[in-house]
Amino acid sequence: MPWRRNRGRTISLLLIAPLLLFTFAVFLLPIVNILTNAVANPEVSVGLPRTSAALADWDPAESDLPGDAAFEALALDLSDKSPESTRAVAAAARRLNYEISGFRSLLVSTGRALRAPGEDGKEWRERLAAIDARWAEPATWQAIRRAAPAHTTFYLLSALDMRQATDGSVSLVPESQRAYVAVLLRTLKVAAITTLLCLAIGYPLATLMVSAGRRFALILFGAVMLPFWTSLLAKTSAWIVLLQEEGPINKLLMWSGLISSPLQLIFNATGLYIVMVHMMLPFMVLPLYSTMKSIPPHYMRASVSLGANPVRGFFHVYLPMTLPGVGAGSLLTFIVTAGYYITPSLVGSPREQMLGYFVAYYAYTSVNWGLASALGLLLLVCVLALYLLAGRTVGVRQIAGLK
Repeated sequence: MPWRRNRGRTISLLLIAPLLLFTFAVFLLPIVNILTNAVANPEVSVGLPRTSAALADWDPAESDLPGDAAFEALALDLSDKSPESTRAVAAAARRLNYEISGFRSLLVSTGRALRAPGEDGKEWRERLAAIDARWAEPATWQAIRRAAPAHTTFYLLSALDMRQATDGSVSLVPESQRAYVAVLLRTLKVAAITTLLCLAIGYPLATLMVSAGRRFALILFGAVMLPFWTSLLAKTSAWIVLLQEEGPINKLLMWSGLISSPLQLIFNATGLYIVMVHMMLPFMVLPLYSTMKSIPPHYMRASVSLGANPVRGFFHVYLPMTLPGVGAGSLLTFIVTAGYYITPSLVGSPREQMLGYFVAYYAYTSVNWGLASALGLLLLVCVLALYLLAGRTVGVRQIAGLK
């Protein structure tokens, strides 16, 4: 009956509704928030509304400075003493400080001077220039005009070490100011090397777990799962103790005669890769183990009986069947590694800091949500590109274990 089918579909939808709501709340909403914050630019238009409106029709190519209406509008915006306006002007000052260093102090000092009693009757253009000579410079007003629109590409361009000139052209910032592209490449490099090391260690380990006896397999499984059962800070602190110059590893190497002086194993790339591989190994081993466990053992015996030696049987029979686990484990390891920032901050040097560190810094320390979102979006795009590349080469269904 049709009504029974519709009733069954309704019940099914109601059953999965909590899962859909949870996915929307913890997965889709943060992505939408990142996309919005990366281009949102409300600070100047809200904090300096009259000035933003007055500068909308000003063309810097026609005149170096805007008309008298813009100077008067700025004075009126800065003279508003209401608490809401004060907070909005402070946010606008912080945003304009990204355009030109020192803009925050310029707005604060100008607003304080405009509120002082005993102002004469000079025009606003002359008053502002008398308060600070920067108000007579075109660059000051061009910065306000660039930051006035409600949406901007400023943060996205900054994340790519680029900036937009007054004439609208886009160019790279000076080499001394470039940082984020290099950090992104470093992040991808660390994630790729960590993934390859985990694959090199995890593949034979997963194979041993599948072929070993039950008791030994449980011991190996417990050793692999141990990082999941220990807090991140405890694991990182333990590795710092183990890898330091006076730590147990250096002492053991010196006692065995392999080295004559302590090695620098921490606060550099070596320590970073050691710790990251230890933490990421379960993300590689578990998908591999799950895939290998489902492969019937008589397939390899059949390849031998058909004349294939063990090496040829491995590459032509066993390895292709484990590709879903390799793909899933590699993607999972790479994605999780690329988002790490606590471990590189503690065990790496400043040269090993990854993009996640800067996202956290701009989000929680400098409270620059626009740049934090732009950097996060940049990392998200790289991860999605990697996923699409893996889907084109290995196959999405095969990675997901559906084929």
